[in-house]
Amino acid sequence: MSAIFDFFFGQYKNYTTIDISLEITAVIFGFLSVWFSKQNKIWVFPTGMISTVIFVYLLLKWELLGDMMINAYYFIMSVYGWYIWTRKIDETQVTPISETTRKEKIISIYIFLATLLFVFVVYKSFDKWTSWVAYVDTFTTAIFFVGMWLMAKRKIENWLFWILGDIISVPLYFYKGFTFTSFQYLGFTFIAIFGYLAWKKSLNKNPLTL
Repeated sequence: MSAIFDFFFGQYKNYTTIDISLEITAVIFGFLSVWFSKQNKIWVFPTGMISTVIFVYLLLKWELLGDMMINAYYFIMSVYGWYIWTRKIDETQVTPISETTRKEKIISIYIFLATLLFVFVVYKSFDKWTSWVAYVDTFTTAIFFVGMWLMAKRKIENWLFWILGDIISVPLYFYKGFTFTSFQYLGFTFIAIFGYLAWKKSLNKNPLTL
C-alpha cells in the first residue's frame, strides 16, 4: 500500500502544506465549475474564477507557464462568459445553447493557430522549449483556449474540445507531478462527456434557428 501511495503522491513530500491545500481547494472549485457547466448553470463562472485564480498563483510559482496562461485566460473568459450567459436576447430569454456557426468555426481555427504561436514564443522567450512536454503543453493550451471561448459563447461543441484536452491532461499532469490535478482532469473527462450529452438533449428539445 505504501508503494502505491508513494507512486501517486510521493512528489508531494517536497511541497509545502499550504500549496497542497491550495491545489486541493482549486481542484474542488474546478469540479464544481465543470459540474455547473454540465447543468447549464451560471455558477460555472464564479466557481471557475476561484479555481483559476488559485491555479495561476501555484503554476506561476511552479514555473509552468503554459498551464498558467491557460488559467489566466480561463479567468478572463469567465468574465466574458458570465456576461454572455446572462445577456437577454429578448425580454424573457437569455443566450441559449446553440451550435457553432461557420463564422465561429473559422474564428476557432484562428484562436487555435494564434494560441500555438503565442505559447511557442513565450516558451522560447523563457527558455522553456526544452522537452516533449512543451509541445504537448502548447497543443493542449490551444485546445483549451478554443474550448473556453466556445463555452463562453454557450456553444455545444465546447464539450468536444474539453474532452480531448482533458484526456491529454490526465497523464500530462501526473507526469509533471501534480496527482490531484491529474485526478481532476480524469473527473473532468467524464463530466464533459455527460455535459455534451445533456446539452445535446437540451438543444434537441429547444432547437435554435440561426
